[in-house]
Amino acid sequence: MRSISTALLCLETFPKPIIWAKPPFMVQKGSSVTIWCQGTQKAVEYQLYCGERLSATKRPKLPGCRGKVEFHVTAMTSHTAGIYRCFYKIGELWSEPSAPLELVMTGMYDTPTLSVHPGPEVALRESLTFYCRLETTTGKFFLLKEDRPISQHKLGNIQGEFPLGPTTAAHKGTYRCFGSYNNHIWSFPSEPVTLEVTGDAGNTSHVPTDPTSSSTDSQDTCLGITESGFTREATGNLFRIGMACLVLVALLGLLVEERFCRKRAHLGANRAARWECKRLRVPSPLEAEPGAAGGSAGSSRCPHAGPAEKGAAGTRGRPRGVRPSIPGTDEDATFLL
Repeated sequence: MRSISTALLCLETFPKPIIWAKPPFMVQKGSSVTIWCQGTQKAVEYQLYCGERLSATKRPKLPGCRGKVEFHVTAMTSHTAGIYRCFYKIGELWSEPSAPLELVMTGMYDTPTLSVHPGPEVALRESLTFYCRLETTTGKFFLLKEDRPISQHKLGNIQGEFPLGPTTAAHKGTYRCFGSYNNHIWSFPSEPVTLEVTGDAGNTSHVPTDPTSSSTDSQDTCLGITESGFTREATGNLFRIGMACLVLVALLGLLVEERFCRKRAHLGANRAARWECKRLRVPSPLEAEPGAAGGSAGSSRCPHAGPAEKGAAGTRGRPRGVRPSIPGTDEDATFLL
């Protein structure tokens, strides 16, 4: 198991990864939480650590979605609560660790009671004190404003005190408190207390929010990539690749069919030519008569007839030893060979 100190041995000037979670900070016992780690498009592997322990490893499958991965914690327990960091790998080198991400499990022990003195409505620049009381003895008390920690009070008894002031408009808001035996396992939340500061018409304080919520939600082009499915973009790419393959197969089929048709037409023309030659070379009954010249004429039409065939065709039907008559004479001369 590789520790964080070992991971830091192979550092290069890679951008520092960004880590965030939803829910962002407090997770009720047994609930699920999703942790994102954002690196670069060149990353080939991501690792998530909880403290010094390797929690998960993931290799992005799609080339266009390597800049960000998500890790799922199916159920928050005392073993999954803690401080998380993530790394990403390019080639054989690892990045720096991300900033720490703290996940707290709530829903343990009893429910504390939160009160404020002198009251939930105070004047500007007046001092006040919050009191968080838990009947079960605990090690720490935490005070939160708008679900973000603002103060902690370490005590080994049943009550924690949180003095604030002098008050300003920044102190307006909703407060809750928790009791805990350690930093990451908290009690049920107290009932909320809303604090009002009078005498100032200015703007209230900026409510702390998840710093990555606005920037990361707009960039979630690859979210939803799990072991069981692809994203819409990946499905569209696969569809386009499939259509291109079908077009290529259709074009190949047309080319093969055209070549086959040409070859078949060429073979048909050759058969017709050979059949015509055979038909013209066979003598008819009239061509077998003596002195018939049709055989010679017919043989001259065959492009494959040679001189020997022409001679044979010209003498076909002539009696042996009979010399043909010479036109222009009064008698026929006969020579016996």
